[in-house]
Amino acid sequence: MNIVFMGTPDFSVGALQALIAAGHHIQAVVTQPDKKKGRGEKVCFPPVKEAALKEGLTIYQPVKVREPAFIDILKTLAPDVIVVIAFGQLLPKEILELAPYGCINVHASLLPKYRGAAPIQWAVIEGETKTGVTTMQMDEGLDTGDILKTIEIEIDKKETGGSLFDKLSVAGAKIIVETLEELKTGSITPVPQDSSKSNYAKMLKKELGQLDFKRPARELERLIRGLNPWPSAYTHMAGKTLKIWDADVTEDEYEGECGEIVAADKKSITVKTGEGCLKINELQLEGKKRMKTEQFLLGYKAEQGIKGIVLA
Repeated sequence: MNIVFMGTPDFSVGALQALIAAGHHIQAVVTQPDKKKGRGEKVCFPPVKEAALKEGLTIYQPVKVREPAFIDILKTLAPDVIVVIAFGQLLPKEILELAPYGCINVHASLLPKYRGAAPIQWAVIEGETKTGVTTMQMDEGLDTGDILKTIEIEIDKKETGGSLFDKLSVAGAKIIVETLEELKTGSITPVPQDSSKSNYAKMLKKELGQLDFKRPARELERLIRGLNPWPSAYTHMAGKTLKIWDADVTEDEYEGECGEIVAADKKSITVKTGEGCLKINELQLEGKKRMKTEQFLLGYKAEQGIKGIVLA
């Protein structure tokens, strides 16, 4: 097929490469504009642009895809299908209806569950045991189009947002190739979504990672995993930000207030929560490297020396 590919982050790169490997003709890659990052304001390319440059593909970076001049470019290309994976802009009806096979989206959840910007992380945070990838015939709604094909993925007990991202990226590359093949042969049947079963996976913000130790330990542990590696879960210790990278739930009972370090050994520290306790295994104090708690505790003369400190 002749394809216009729209995508921006790392999640989209595998699918672009898979489509090329499957023999499809990528007429153009459309991605978000470059951004300046860091103190030096170095211009950084979106991951999809970097991948497209290596393949020698034509690249477009419109500020708004609904601009008439860009829509005219798409019309001139006359693609068979437009593949959209984590592009970052809503498409107008004129683009949705431009190609014979329409716009096919790869979404990182089992639709209709977890529509929205951060379905991968929210699946972990909410304690789901499985998730997956869905290909969808796009319409003007937010992830509301008819379902074409799905792949289920189990969520491991220690799954993080980052590890699940990688799994679903691989699944997304596989499913888009299969979906296009079945569309071409007419062997796929679109299925309307049941909107009553939908949850909105809102965009992640840094403040979401602030740990409230009045909440149950099991909820905090899922939040820590879901926000790893970004934006990360954190608290404060001695006036400094303390990021928590890995923790386990323990039902051990201790006297103390929520957020208080109630126990410590050579490998972990235990914090009291609103229900149960959280045993912290990996952390990062502001200005320091990410490390195992065992390494962190080497900075204290005795593990018990930090008992009684309240994290907040």
